[in-house]
Amino acid sequence: MLHSGKEPAVLVVEAGNTTTTFAVFLDGLVADTVTISTDSLFAPDQLPELLHPFGDAYPGMRDAVLCSVVPGVSAAVVGQLAQLLPGTVMQVSSRLNLPFLLQYDSPESFGADRIALCAAGRQLFPGKAVIALDIGTAITFDVLDGSGSYLGGFIMPGLDLMARSLHERTAQLPLVAIAPPEELLGRSTAACIRNGIFWGCVSQIDGLTARIMRTLLDQGQVAPAVIATGGNAPSVAPLLQVETLLVEHAVARGAHYLYQLNR
Repeated sequence: MLHSGKEPAVLVVEAGNTTTTFAVFLDGLVADTVTISTDSLFAPDQLPELLHPFGDAYPGMRDAVLCSVVPGVSAAVVGQLAQLLPGTVMQVSSRLNLPFLLQYDSPESFGADRIALCAAGRQLFPGKAVIALDIGTAITFDVLDGSGSYLGGFIMPGLDLMARSLHERTAQLPLVAIAPPEELLGRSTAACIRNGIFWGCVSQIDGLTARIMRTLLDQGQVAPAVIATGGNAPSVAPLLQVETLLVEHAVARGAHYLYQLNR
């Protein structure tokens, strides 16, 4: 089925450490998505085969936006996108025109995913302080004040990284898949690991969010909005004590917003 809209479709590629999502934006909204393993991007002809149905469904699509935290993927994907699409390929970086003031010791080291997530937070809540959470392979916090100045953040290991670390750095602890437990306390080694990591993550995010909110309030800011995205956000965010807006494809949405600001 062919799609048409007021504006041409735009392809946003969000390449994370574990998965890569291809999202087609049409008239500012996510119209189509495909998610694959990031490792599979290095397979021959993977990208042309993946994008062929998009090209058929959205014949007006010309431009692409790449938001990647994997340097090897960036180099490979940009070249292929340039060959497959007739327009331009924009890469998310601190060199773009940003909707917030990035105050960071080394702006070039500020991850593209974090830039896009901050942009999404600014688009969703203009004029309001925002705490943006990405709960994925790593867990990141990024904080904007009401004027759009970047205040700082945190980076921590995500649920799966914590589980892998326990397994690899101990002699007897098994590798456990982390999922929301039915009970607070575990009654087996696997359950103790699962419950400890999961509820520890929830408590960490709750505690750090509360500290950030107190700091912002002490500075005269209004109560910030809290947004969350990432692979583990759907299981963690609903259990947080602070009201948290779960935003699907928030990084891709922020990357598309940056495209709109910079095209």
